[in-house]
Amino acid sequence: MAILCLPLLCSGVARGQFLMDMIDTTTSVGKGMFSLYQKYDAVRFSGYIQPQFQYASHKGINSYAAGNFPAGVDNRFSLRRGRFRLDYARYNDAQMPVVQFAFQFDGTERGVVIRDFFGRLFENKWDVFSITTGMFARPISYEVNLSSGDRETPERGRMSQILMRTERDIGAMITFEPRRANHPLKFMKIDAGLFNGQGLTATSDFDSHKDFITRWAVKPIKLNSRNWRLSGAVSMLYGGMEQYTRYIYQVGQQSGKPAYYVDSTASNIGKISPRHYYGADVQFRIPNGKNKGYTEFRLEYLSGTQTATASTTETPGTIPVSGGVNAPLYRRRFDGAYFYYMQHLGNIKDMVVIKYDWYDPNKKAKGAEIGAPGAGMTPADIRYNTLGLGYVHYFNPNTKVILYYDIVNNEATSLEGYTDDIPDNVFTCRLQYRF
Repeated sequence: MAILCLPLLCSGVARGQFLMDMIDTTTSVGKGMFSLYQKYDAVRFSGYIQPQFQYASHKGINSYAAGNFPAGVDNRFSLRRGRFRLDYARYNDAQMPVVQFAFQFDGTERGVVIRDFFGRLFENKWDVFSITTGMFARPISYEVNLSSGDRETPERGRMSQILMRTERDIGAMITFEPRRANHPLKFMKIDAGLFNGQGLTATSDFDSHKDFITRWAVKPIKLNSRNWRLSGAVSMLYGGMEQYTRYIYQVGQQSGKPAYYVDSTASNIGKISPRHYYGADVQFRIPNGKNKGYTEFRLEYLSGTQTATASTTETPGTIPVSGGVNAPLYRRRFDGAYFYYMQHLGNIKDMVVIKYDWYDPNKKAKGAEIGAPGAGMTPADIRYNTLGLGYVHYFNPNTKVILYYDIVNNEATSLEGYTDDIPDNVFTCRLQYRF
């Protein structure tokens, strides 16, 4: 009997009190259940599934709305995410956390992969520091760290997906975050860590260079008596990858126009090619009244230098190879941003979302300059702008539906197939079930 009740006893504090009230500790069975509750109340289970239907404006398009569509396909059912997470935490007599462990995996029709697998140790002298080691989200960007289960749009922006694919990496991080309510810096959180750099796109690290990532955040601050809230952060990734090739391409000027030139110095091999990102984000929320939801604005900008290959600006997961030899590396100056406007419709169950984002992978070339003879550019150098229009309805705290339309525009270039905007808009209807 006690073993059968164990999953119920592990489900949360609120339900735990309800169960405690129902346990008759005067019986042997009741005493056994009470003992199990005391032993396992530190374990929590959570998760969600996201089945969805999508319709694209053209068959076989490349898309960042849950991946490319197969050739000949313009509509599909899919299971975007199926997450299951286990958390274990212990607290001391002062009810301060001592240790945390988390394990999360993602299961879809495409297979099962690990998403989080980390431990966190808290210091309990000042209650301000902790150290996290394992596989977890990199501490950069607001959108990257906002859970897919909480986000009001189906996907993160194009820039977030390309530069921070899968969001997570393996490493170690120190956090400054006061946990006492009376601490003068309780509004602040600082993360700083070292990471392999390839994220979950790699099965192992392929060089000895590590990425240093940090984010300095101010938690929501109350601005006035109407409970307006403002929060924000600055973040930085200072990393790179070892050059296993002597051929390094960068954009310069050729006859007064931007074009790639190659540095083929033999000493290039073994040096570190930079991946440097610098960003800032702001969130501003205005309550609309009791039980009427809120109005919220979010803004984030990120720029820097990215090292990748000719065909993509995504961070390589392995040493790039072309034709059986190590492929040349391409350095590009990039920038990108997103802007959210979210408005509840007079209640907390209905919300409209407007999102605009852009990603310019090569700031030194634009329009017809991309694809010009001798410039050496590819579709990886094209800027994209995306306007997203959405509606979110919460049936209850555990279930919601998102109706969302991505209007995607690429700049017109001289490249074949990209002389005008390509038809790659996507409509998404997604249900989310959460426990």
